[in-house]
Amino acid sequence: MSRPSTPLSAFASLRTGLGAALCALAAVLTPPAHAQLRGLGPFAQLRDTAAALPAGVQRLADVPYGADPLQRMDVYLPAAGSAVSSAAVASGTRAPVIFMVHGGAWRTGDKAMSRVVQEKVARWVPKGFVFISVNYRLYPTVNVLQEAQDVAMALSAAQSRAASWGADASRFILMGHSAGAHLVSLINASPTLAQREGAWPWLGTVSLDSAALNVPVVMTAPHYPFYDEVMGANPLFWAAVSPYHALSGPVPPFQFVCSTERPDHPCLQAQGMARRVRDLGGRAEVLPQELTHGEINAQLGLESAYTRAVEAFMASLDAVVAQRLK
Repeated sequence: MSRPSTPLSAFASLRTGLGAALCALAAVLTPPAHAQLRGLGPFAQLRDTAAALPAGVQRLADVPYGADPLQRMDVYLPAAGSAVSSAAVASGTRAPVIFMVHGGAWRTGDKAMSRVVQEKVARWVPKGFVFISVNYRLYPTVNVLQEAQDVAMALSAAQSRAASWGADASRFILMGHSAGAHLVSLINASPTLAQREGAWPWLGTVSLDSAALNVPVVMTAPHYPFYDEVMGANPLFWAAVSPYHALSGPVPPFQFVCSTERPDHPCLQAQGMARRVRDLGGRAEVLPQELTHGEINAQLGLESAYTRAVEAFMASLDAVVAQRLK
């Protein structure tokens, strides 16, 4: 199966010559040589059902941001007339937004899956947030860079419509899990990807267990076989879709949540990425969790030290966000 082509212009700004710095990073981030990484590993698609909406939440389903059937987003709002909705109207303060991107190894997944949506919506929409869950075109119809462009298009479209949902276009927090964590990390590391689609600044990004923050390191170390299909064999493409290599200066704040239970060591990549962000004058923190890859997604929103740590990061980004999280 051939990979979708990528316009040469997409590579125009790449820095070539990964050189000694990449080799040094590989020595730190490479899993043990004996690691056996087979199949999809923690990325295997689990059976899931559509999320059940809690009382007091309304869903605007399949809001389009492009012509393709997958270029759709679901918007979860406090129900009209609810206490939180009435309080927001009375205060004149628009709702902050959590903008969620699902995972699925860049090849599967859906915006309505319960582990993507259910606990997060149940926790945050009643507190006065708007929660948006995004679909995007998938490999092999498009490549990973084009998936990131879809997410950027969705962000721009959501910001342009935010006021009609009672939301504040300047108070978006990006969030994604697995492949979705990679996509939002790439956009946060290179905001011009979204700016070219018409997006404007957001508050920060919560990256939930991506192990593809430094794609050239992933591809030159023992890795799950599906990476070869999705990422191909071109080092220029690896760098083009690598959040680590997209960094060139201060960016919106990052929180990297990572599983300590995985054999491919996502926390090592998170730590390397966070150091690079801080070296360039930005802010980044790493939140290791003794949870599986799937649990990091499904359990966020349940009452726990983990959820409270993510909320502490979000609250640090903006006073209105902090007030809603009290």
